[in-house]
Amino acid sequence: MIRINLLGAPKPKGKKGPAISMPSLDFNVGSPMMQVAAVLIVAGLVNAGIWYRLDREKKQIAVAMAKAEQKNRELADIKTRYLERQRQADAYKRRVDVIDRLRNDQTGPLSLLAMIGDTVNGTEAIWLNSMQDQGANIAIDGTALSSDAVANLITNLQKTGYFKNIEIKETFQDEGVKDMQAFQFTLTCEKGNKS
Repeated sequence: MIRINLLGAPKPKGKKGPAISMPSLDFNVGSPMMQVAAVLIVAGLVNAGIWYRLDREKKQIAVAMAKAEQKNRELADIKTRYLERQRQADAYKRRVDVIDRLRNDQTGPLSLLAMIGDTVNGTEAIWLNSMQDQGANIAIDGTALSSDAVANLITNLQKTGYFKNIEIKETFQDEGVKDMQAFQFTLTCEKGNKS
C-alpha cells in the first residue's frame, strides 16, 4: 500500500518513500499598520455608501412629506368648505321644512271649511250660524227649515268620511221666526282620520 502525505509534513522516520509537499499560498500585505489602514478604508467606503443611500432616502422622504402636507392643507380647505356648505344646506332644509309644515297646517282648516261648506251647500234648507274647531271635535250651530233637513245634513256629513260620530246636542223650534217654521240645531262631530 502506498501512502501520500498531503499535508506536507515530514515523513516519520523509519518509513521509506518519497516525500511530497503541498504548495502554500502566502500573501504578504505588508505591515500590520497597512492592514489596519486597509480595513479602515474599506469600512469607510462601506459606511459612506450606506450614508449616501440613507441620505438619498431622507431627501426623498422629505419631498414626499412636503407633498403630503400640501395635499393635507388642500384637503383641509376642501373639508372646511364642505362643512360650511353642509351647514348651509341643513339650515335651508330646516327652513323649507318649517315652511312646508306651516303650509300643511294652513291648508288643514281650509280643507275642513271647504268640505263642510260643500256639504252644507249640497243639503237643502240648511244655514250655518257658527262652527267651532275644538281639537278632536267640531261644534256646528245652524238653522234648518225642517227636522228632515237636519237629518239630511247629518247623513251628508257621515258620507264625507271626515267624521266618526255625529251627534245632535240640541234642536228646537225658533219662536223668533214668525213667517215660517225654523229649527235651531247644534251638532257635535268627532274628527276622523281624514281631517
